Amino acid sequence: MSTAAVPVGAAAARGAGSETWRHVRYVLAENPLTFAAFLCFLAIVATAVVGPALVPYDPLASDTAVALSPPSFAHWFGTDQLGRDIFSRVIVATRLDLGIALAAVALSFVVGSFAGAWAGYRGGIADKVVGRFADTVMAFPLFVLAMGIVAALGNTVQNIVYATAVVNLPFYIRLARAEIVRLREAGFVEAAAISGNGPLGILVRHLYPNALPTLVVQASLNLGWALLNAAGLSFIGLGVRPPTPEWGIMVADGANFVVAGKWWIAAFPGLAIMGTALCFNFLGDGLRDLLDPTRRT
Repeated sequence: MSTAAVPVGAAAARGAGSETWRHVRYVLAENPLTFAAFLCFLAIVATAVVGPALVPYDPLASDTAVALSPPSFAHWFGTDQLGRDIFSRVIVATRLDLGIALAAVALSFVVGSFAGAWAGYRGGIADKVVGRFADTVMAFPLFVLAMGIVAALGNTVQNIVYATAVVNLPFYIRLARAEIVRLREAGFVEAAAISGNGPLGILVRHLYPNALPTLVVQASLNLGWALLNAAGLSFIGLGVRPPTPEWGIMVADGANFVVAGKWWIAAFPGLAIMGTALCFNFLGDGLRDLLDPTRRT
């Protein structure tokens, strides 16, 4: 019997894999915007990884002889007031902005989802403490709270990540709690308890994995907001410090020259922020369709 179990198990695994792949192809073919969002995300990641090694100019090098030059074949996005190549700065800034957004969302995802899941499953004092913390954070305008945290701790990249993660925590706490409360009375939870699983084992092995798809979709949507938050902090002078290439700083630098007709200094980093945030939003819609079990028909 043991020799027959291996082919059967392998065939079942291949069948499940082929079914998943068919579902992915169906969702991508049904909604070309989702397919475009995934390609866009891969392009952004590739730009962040290899872009700094391929830029035509040093993003920090100044050349006053070509300062405020409009877009041309020599400088595709033009130059800023110090003669720095805007295209090179936009490409290099992708790694920093994407890294801040991913780190902040990952930190808030892990801490917030586990705290909310534990509060939803245990209830009682744990639920009250975690819930009051989320309510307290949500009582403040989130961007203003992030400003206060960065102003108190100092405007370093690490503190920007912490501030962005803190203001994102309530989204995952509330969502994870709601999902666990919905699932904790299900039959498979009672079966797991009868089988001898403790509260932590039930939560980690059975409840949390079932809530994970919804949390992943929320994380993809929060990526765009985290990016805008980091760029906004840099725009008002509380983010990354100049002359580091960063999209928010570049928009702030270019805002002073828009009235004079030097639109390209702020336009191209602004388009990078807008395009990346839109990509993350469309990616969230696509992940929702991919992870929705009701669409697996």
